[in-house]
Amino acid sequence: MTITKNQNGKDLEIALEGRLDTTTAPDLEKELKADLDGIDTLKLDFSKLDYISSAGLRVLISAHKVMAPKGGMKVVNVNEIVREVFDVTGFSDVLNIE
Repeated sequence: MTITKNQNGKDLEIALEGRLDTTTAPDLEKELKADLDGIDTLKLDFSKLDYISSAGLRVLISAHKVMAPKGGMKVVNVNEIVREVFDVTGFSDVLNIE
């Protein structure tokens, strides 16, 4: 998985490419832990994300918990495969998905 970050002041956008699974989720978790201090809004761009597993979902819910009291977190450009995972697991009701 490739992680591309773009920070503009207190706004952080992270684009993911590839698979967010058991192998790659720790990488994203490490990046988020290092970057979320001082960030008010987090945008995750999933336009090039092919797959997400339960390990990836765990990282997303952790980030959501950190960002909820701040400006929030949103997930954009979700493909059908990832959207279906969000729908089946109920994450569509929890996360701000555009």
